[in-house]
Amino acid sequence: MSHGARVIRTGVSSGGPAAPPPVTVASSSAGSDAELMDGAYFRSCAGMLKVAQMISLLIGFISVNNSPWTDYSAYSFFQIVAMCDLVMILFFYIMHIFRVYRKLTCVSWPLAEFLHYLIGTILLLIGSIVAAAKSYNITGLVAGATFGFLATILCVISMWSSYKVSCITQSTSKYR
Repeated sequence: MSHGARVIRTGVSSGGPAAPPPVTVASSSAGSDAELMDGAYFRSCAGMLKVAQMISLLIGFISVNNSPWTDYSAYSFFQIVAMCDLVMILFFYIMHIFRVYRKLTCVSWPLAEFLHYLIGTILLLIGSIVAAAKSYNITGLVAGATFGFLATILCVISMWSSYKVSCITQSTSKYR
């Protein structure tokens, strides 16, 4: 089943010697396998989303940590969930920047990241709800809960975009 004609360009023509391929901006920003870091991931939407998640989790953690607590169990749960999410997001961020997923092919990285976001988002939502309910209008605790909700929304967006890209794209690409 064909969806139209394709033009295949080669470096050799029948009229003479091969010309060197033109250098484009897209190929230089994507990087090669020989480079240590993926510079394009810093500027990608997924990369900036991970940075925004880490910043909001860090601000939420610092806000709760520097406030007088009224309920130890509620805020210690929020702090543990915020730090665990922050560390895991940083882990996946470093994994994408240094292209570790290309070297460790025994792990399904999109599935691992999706499961992390699923479990982490549910726990972060629970922690943020409990933190907001037990804040008693103390500004630092309210700010921590607010940044927890912001991080939850960013995690949902990241989870939705990773599911959309990895699962929906794969299911439609088999018909090409």
